[in-house]
Amino acid sequence: MSHYILLHGAWEESRMWDDVSPILQQNGHTVTAIDLPGHGDNKQALLPVTMAAYTEAVVDVIKPLDHQVILVGHSMNGALISLVAEQLPEKIERLIYVTAFLLKNGGSVLEAMQSDPEGGALPEVVFSEDQAFATLPEPALRRIGFHDINESAINRFLPLMAEWQATEPFMAKVALSAQKFGSVPKTYIRTGIDKMVSPTLQDTMIANWEVQSVLDLESGHFPAFSQPEKLAELILQSASVQKERLVRHA
Repeated sequence: MSHYILLHGAWEESRMWDDVSPILQQNGHTVTAIDLPGHGDNKQALLPVTMAAYTEAVVDVIKPLDHQVILVGHSMNGALISLVAEQLPEKIERLIYVTAFLLKNGGSVLEAMQSDPEGGALPEVVFSEDQAFATLPEPALRRIGFHDINESAINRFLPLMAEWQATEPFMAKVALSAQKFGSVPKTYIRTGIDKMVSPTLQDTMIANWEVQSVLDLESGHFPAFSQPEKLAELILQSASVQKERLVRHA
């Protein structure tokens, strides 16, 4: 069985996985959902919150373990799971990107968003005067993020969306190598009706690196809210495919 480390995206917290984690656990897997610095129960001042701090927080969880883990990253924190894999490739069984940023070496989340004319998030983001933090207003979030989610689920999960997100993680450039990060197997879960990270941008990012499997989900940007059972099924499917390949090549 596998150990899944679940990582939320911007403005989110670990409870976004509340409907996904039990399904993975019911299938015999270990699940750890992490609140990154500045999110959920890991509250910190916004200004010190950086992508490096995110990376350190995840590395500190994984490094002491005596087994490999599967990292699942949503949205912005596709960049994070890539950086963790660059540091600890030997500890990562697989990376799973859920409509997440799979960046080229030297790229940033902000640059990818700026390259996406079909993406609806960036024009709606409201930045602080000093550009150090940003918010995505509720009306915009409902229109471009929650458009395929029923109202009862919105009422459950909307309170989990932080009012402010530090902007440094969006602007941080990733340093990734083919030797380390590139050696870790990857799955991309592509969301076909996503209005925040367009399918076009997702396809561009999938082409940035060798991706062993691409799984399609007819979902908006938050499948953990709209289709948790299907998302969990695809997460389990991606891991089982890898294990089958390992057995066949043993």
